[in-house]
Amino acid sequence: MTITYDDELREQIRARLASHERRAVTDPTKRHAAVALVLVDSDVGDDRVDPAPVDDWIDGRPMESGLEGRMVDVSGGAAFLLCRRASRLSSHAAQWALPGGRVDPGETAVDAALRELDEEVGITLPDSTVLGLLDDYPTRSGYVITPVVIWGGGRLDPRPAPDEVVAVYRVGLHQLQRDDSPRFITIPESPRPVVQIPLGNDLIHAPTGAVLLQLRWLCLEGRHDPVNELEQPVFAWQ
Repeated sequence: MTITYDDELREQIRARLASHERRAVTDPTKRHAAVALVLVDSDVGDDRVDPAPVDDWIDGRPMESGLEGRMVDVSGGAAFLLCRRASRLSSHAAQWALPGGRVDPGETAVDAALRELDEEVGITLPDSTVLGLLDDYPTRSGYVITPVVIWGGGRLDPRPAPDEVVAVYRVGLHQLQRDDSPRFITIPESPRPVVQIPLGNDLIHAPTGAVLLQLRWLCLEGRHDPVNELEQPVFAWQ
């Protein structure tokens, strides 16, 4: 069942974020970054054909039976914007990500999230659309990520910057509550569980997967469980 995009949902999410005792991470060895969790409306069937050479990108990557790396059958009702990064990027190329990037000197996490949203997907929104912040997530690649939850106010019209983003998808919030989600696996490189969020025909890993899991737990279900100790797969450590 899809989740209705309305004022009741907006105020529920705002209230749950306000009541949450946010876990901030201070680590002088890591750079600060922010990502935008933009909540928009969507229709069933909004899924677009991915223009990227997905088969080439996942060549050699171990894929489970039934998964082929595409984001299909995910739209409908209240949704968030999810990007597929361009293959030419120097880091995390072709991976799934939320709009975001480094916090520049003099910026707040909110400033950076709104700026990156504009630069990466061509959407300009004011500070007043920010509903609140999720917990910081420290990454293996040297960042502390602050997720900023933003109310888009409708469907919006993403215009991705081709040098950074191949495609933008509206992924229904109900997809975060699939019966098979979340998943946790173990790896020999770490004692921490690796989180996987099944979406479409792929798996979303931390840090994006951890952020999306807290979006579900806190904003949709009112749970205050931490996600900062959930592990990333080894391919995302660089």
